[in-house]
Amino acid sequence: MTYLQTQEDAVYMARALNLAKKGLYTTSPNPRVGCVLVKNDQIIAEGWHVRAGQGHAEVEALKQTSAAEGATAYVTLEPCSHYGRTPPCCDALIKAGIKKVVVAMQDPNPLVAGNGLKKLQAAGIEVLCGILENDAKALNRGFIKRMLSGKPFVRSKLAMSLDGRTAMANGESKWITSVQSRQDVQYLRAESCAILTGINTVLADDPSLNVRLTDTEVLQPVRVILDSQLKMPVSARMAGLAGYTWILTCSQNQQKTQDLEQAGFKVFQLPKKNNRVDLTAVFDFLGRQQINEVLIEAGAILNGALLEADLVDEWIIYMATCVLGDSGRGLFSLPSVQNMADKKVLQLKNVRQVGADLKLTLSRA
Repeated sequence: MTYLQTQEDAVYMARALNLAKKGLYTTSPNPRVGCVLVKNDQIIAEGWHVRAGQGHAEVEALKQTSAAEGATAYVTLEPCSHYGRTPPCCDALIKAGIKKVVVAMQDPNPLVAGNGLKKLQAAGIEVLCGILENDAKALNRGFIKRMLSGKPFVRSKLAMSLDGRTAMANGESKWITSVQSRQDVQYLRAESCAILTGINTVLADDPSLNVRLTDTEVLQPVRVILDSQLKMPVSARMAGLAGYTWILTCSQNQQKTQDLEQAGFKVFQLPKKNNRVDLTAVFDFLGRQQINEVLIEAGAILNGALLEADLVDEWIIYMATCVLGDSGRGLFSLPSVQNMADKKVLQLKNVRQVGADLKLTLSRA
């Protein structure tokens, strides 16, 4: 396999990545993939994967032209070589007479994992892999993590004042951040396959946990509630919303389970730890349900437990330019942190202004 790339390779792959981003909110549980076909230094066709069950990016691009023979295909993810919901993309590229395939990254899916590249080479097609690889990996962090570890990519969203408070002492929290920040959160939700919260947040706020965007097509994420004792009201707002609400519990109460399921919820029994749903088991379960990305929208208790257990890959914190005072509620409940040596350290990855607020992106140190 050759690795000699040109400037043109990077330009065309950048275009393919931009096409892949068109499926940012719709491809779950599949990865976001784009494809550009180039012949005689001209783009002759392009395509992207829109949603699971529909054509993959390569097939969509090939549909746009009858002159693919001798062309180069730029694809953001290794073409599949197996039968899933659709036939192998490798076969379509070979049949079309593609002479060269440039790929951003190898597919982490064990069903593919280099087999697609080998199949193309065996057919006499020149293969180049690794062009803008980091950009391609960033686009599909959740899919990659699930394929390699069985768990989804987990991101937690929080909002706080300058003095690190999330609400007043009485629980009042609307609104700490700006309209622009709250709109930005809608796009975080849209990127996610599931939005997860704890039952205390549901009881306090009766949230919808859905995506409210009018400018783009979106698959509504699954709403996931951690409810160890099945306190979920059957009259909760999300019971009447489109999409799915999953309740994860360690309770064996069959009557409550039946009542919730009759109200439209799906209830799943998971292992418990310290009389609560085991958080590690939660993400193992979500991975088995083909959930690539999870957005946490929860309070201090659940966020503290997640931080303590090191189960969050990325923290998004919106910091507003207001002060709520020392009686306000904090970001994390961490009773184990008593000394400076116990402090939790995160790595700042990015800072940008959203409206009047700062959006901080952090990861494990």
